[in-house]
Amino acid sequence: MRVLLRPIWFLLALVFLVEAWLWDHLAPPIARLVALLPFKPLRDAIAAAIARLPAWLTVFVFAIPGLVLLPFKLAGLWLIATGHPLLGLLAFLLAKTVGLAITAFLYETCRPKLMELAWFRSLSAWLARLRDWALRQTAPARRRIRALKRLIISKVAPWRRRGRGLASRLRARVHRNYEAR
Repeated sequence: MRVLLRPIWFLLALVFLVEAWLWDHLAPPIARLVALLPFKPLRDAIAAAIARLPAWLTVFVFAIPGLVLLPFKLAGLWLIATGHPLLGLLAFLLAKTVGLAITAFLYETCRPKLMELAWFRSLSAWLARLRDWALRQTAPARRRIRALKRLIISKVAPWRRRGRGLASRLRARVHRNYEAR
């Protein structure tokens, strides 16, 4: 039975790490993009309103983007299921990106209040341990992927160097022909 569960645990760990990777790598640029939008008064008003809320109520504020965007994600999945994979994927990814931007802003805004709640601090610590577990579960596969990447790069590198030489020779020939006119 344990052998049968291993691939399931691996997939769960992988899904968790993909979500964590998206948060780590996409939240900062999206936050910078959101900061460029002309909504500063609105963002400041939201932050001020959240600061006045009791800690337990900020949990509901933090959950709003997920609830609001869930129908759009489901619509994207429905489009994929009904034969419109590109449109469905686009709708799903757009909802995911918008949700990530809003959630990143709200998390940074709500975090001080949320950390006042003992259960939230425990949940945050548990998620950190879950991330460590997921990294341990996927470590062998990640090592194999890195080794395969190094192998592919080592095999392709000589071709790339030759290609650069060919490209520069072609550019020089085109340049000479252009100047000869």
